[in-house]
Amino acid sequence: MSDRQHRVVIIGSGFGGLFAARALKRTDVQITLISDTTAHLFQPLLYQVATGILSEGEIAPSTREVLARQKNARVLLGRVARIDVERRLVTSYVLGEETVTEYDSLIVAAGAGQSYFGNDQYAEFAPGMKSIDDALELRGRIFGAFELAELADDPAVRERLQTFVVVGAGPTGVEMAGQISELSRRTLKHQFRSIDPATSRILLLDAAPQVLPSFGSHLGGRAQSRLEGMGVEVLLGTKVVGVDADGVDIEDAAGRRRIEAATKVWAAGVQASPLAKVLAEQTGADLDRAGRIAVRDDLTLPGHPEIYVVGDMATLKGYPGVAQVAIQGGRYAAARIRERLTGPADPAPFAYKDKGSMATISRFSAVASIGNLRFSGFIAWVLWLAIHLVYIIGFKSRITTLLHWAISFVGRGRSERVATMQQVLARNIIDEIGHKYPDASPAPSAPDAPGSGEPGASGLRAG
Repeated sequence: MSDRQHRVVIIGSGFGGLFAARALKRTDVQITLISDTTAHLFQPLLYQVATGILSEGEIAPSTREVLARQKNARVLLGRVARIDVERRLVTSYVLGEETVTEYDSLIVAAGAGQSYFGNDQYAEFAPGMKSIDDALELRGRIFGAFELAELADDPAVRERLQTFVVVGAGPTGVEMAGQISELSRRTLKHQFRSIDPATSRILLLDAAPQVLPSFGSHLGGRAQSRLEGMGVEVLLGTKVVGVDADGVDIEDAAGRRRIEAATKVWAAGVQASPLAKVLAEQTGADLDRAGRIAVRDDLTLPGHPEIYVVGDMATLKGYPGVAQVAIQGGRYAAARIRERLTGPADPAPFAYKDKGSMATISRFSAVASIGNLRFSGFIAWVLWLAIHLVYIIGFKSRITTLLHWAISFVGRGRSERVATMQQVLARNIIDEIGHKYPDASPAPSAPDAPGSGEPGASGLRAG
């Protein structure tokens, strides 16, 4: 019998992957965590990075630093391209370099990306909210829109620049629309001379008949009333049928029409990691419409008790794609691995314990659904603050987050408003007001900025 340590490979550094690794800290195993990012992303607070409340470092601590004292864990940077379930090999790539890692147990927690429902071309003009890159891109577009509006003489151009469209009335869309409203009506007050940010138009669109449908009609109605009281136009039963650099085309009961808007945010729909398809093809497991792989009651795949799939990639009993499902799934998989090492196990099926759902609308206002209890307003907002603060990784990040929340919610400031020339200006200045300066050329500090519609680097031109 081999005396080598049991090899556990974890794919993904999100909630499922990181909590699984930490749960195996005192287990005699060799852990390799592979991720295509160097950080653990606290995704529920991405919208606060996009709107200047928090820095990316506060919600995305280095995975290597988080696991630095866990001697049985190592971290590898790489995008996993292949999983050979028969030979138990994971192949990942970074900068063209291939790394092959063997495993005895595999935990796949690669998460999900944004879904544009077959219209991936929309991503160029309406970034999603799934990564730090997305949040920083949106920060540049949002703050840059006001800067460009200040420079524009044409009222139509100003109106388009000061129109913000958020697609999707789930928690992310509601939170994003609420923060853009607060930004324009409160934070930026008195900071411009040629425009009034408070006259900005913010629209929240969704094909569904209700805001926050998973929260029920009562809380959804409360959230909608609060948003409308903040000046957000909520358009339900409205389908987006086109997105380009200058606006969106929508369709509702009244027919098709156009909204001119420079800045669009896509907060509707998710698509599981392509690794779900890779695993399904080799194990015979089913995929649902969102690309999620069907797992057994113990989160494993058919015929492969050594492979666990947790978080947004997996579908089981209709469990929602939220952080708590991923956290509990990661811990469950770690516990099952420990049991397998100590002898034959008859694992109890995975059972998600619902700890509630929350969404903020504005400062001092949120909605919360916890068991049979429903909260809205200030009490729900305090609960939201407390729960999110607990799950932020690292004492330093919790303290700085708390300070930034005080600055933004008690005062008017936003500590993280920096938007680089590459994000905001470059060729975009020429596109918006270049007719005034026919000899203008891109800023020399960003000579390689694409400015041609390349996702993630095109600033306001792309949105």
